[in-house]
Amino acid sequence: MEVYLVGGAVRDQQLGLPVKERDWCVVGATPDDLKSLGYRPVGNDFPVFLHPESNEEYALARTERKTGTGYHGFTFHTSPDITIEEDLARRDLTINAMAVGPDGKLIDPCNGLADIESRTLRHVSDAFAEDPVRILRAARFAARFHSLGFRVARETMQLMKRMVVDGEADELVPERVWKETEAALAGSDPQVFMEVLRECGALKVVFAEIDALFGIPQPEKWHPEIDCGIHSLMALEQAAALSKDAEVRFAALVHDLGKATTAKTILPKHTGHEHRSVKLVKSLSKRLRVPAAFRELACLVAEFHTHLHRAFELRPSTVLKVLNRADAFRRPPRFDKFLLACEADARGRTGFEDRPYPQAEYLRAAWKAASEVDISDLTSNQLNGKEIGKEIERRRQRAIAAVRKDQEPPK
Repeated sequence: MEVYLVGGAVRDQQLGLPVKERDWCVVGATPDDLKSLGYRPVGNDFPVFLHPESNEEYALARTERKTGTGYHGFTFHTSPDITIEEDLARRDLTINAMAVGPDGKLIDPCNGLADIESRTLRHVSDAFAEDPVRILRAARFAARFHSLGFRVARETMQLMKRMVVDGEADELVPERVWKETEAALAGSDPQVFMEVLRECGALKVVFAEIDALFGIPQPEKWHPEIDCGIHSLMALEQAAALSKDAEVRFAALVHDLGKATTAKTILPKHTGHEHRSVKLVKSLSKRLRVPAAFRELACLVAEFHTHLHRAFELRPSTVLKVLNRADAFRRPPRFDKFLLACEADARGRTGFEDRPYPQAEYLRAAWKAASEVDISDLTSNQLNGKEIGKEIERRRQRAIAAVRKDQEPPK
């Protein structure tokens, strides 16, 4: 029985990155061997065990064979006779197909180290095409390591394109699409994830609503980049610069989905796109089983981002309406996420990337002033509930009006 460190830990060691978690491959053993040593079995698809002390995952060396369609269309074979090289040969990318043996030596049968040095994401073999999730993983690694200069190899991109044409991407299940997407959104350069999916054609399969934005024009005065799809990815990039929160980034990405359904007769204007965007965010979220927190924030941004952009033009009553609809008084952290996503939208335009966004500060100040309105006297004035509510609204509006005079930038 020999134990090898494998996968991401080895890759990150070679890149000089901190290793966050370690996975191990066991060669020359059976499930009973591991159980007798106190390892606890987990999962049903193939033999994976948790170490009795460290709780790290130890998987028996295995090979796999394609027997059906999609992610689950495989049969796995484990045996004490399977070598570490055979196990590595079934992996997705060469940079993930390295191991470190018990003697500390690097085992690199697929030339992953050379691809690390050349900053190349390359598939290990044509078996890559048997698993559609690998399209998403390649795109996620392209995003994760974009700042280090990594790019998808030309031949790997061609293989991904062929997988899409052959319908393999159609077999992607919602849970895996969202899992990979959420990981990409939480990482660095999430816009690259979408760019790679679009380049290979998979964006149209898994995110048709986003893909439909490309080629749709907007007024050049407000959007020098013109293209709605480009703007959405620019907004995502700005959201990543403003916040590490994946919910903020998702909201920035999908805030304009309704622009893809604008009648051609009124282009490049997009009157009423906000409510159409909300409907599309809801349908996308339902299809991919997006968590409620992501969906709710995205719908809020889709409906009210133009309100925030025009904040200084709004009456105090309308500003208060936005605060109420955002549930800002009960959920301040989500309100702050709303402001960040709207700021990302405003900055996600050519030439606007570094411009200040005073609207967000105005809304923060308006929220603070409205929150601090003194209502201690209302319960003693013998007012009923409805009357108390109206008086609170009036006082909050007055507080917002006072803030506006201090916050509004000079014209």
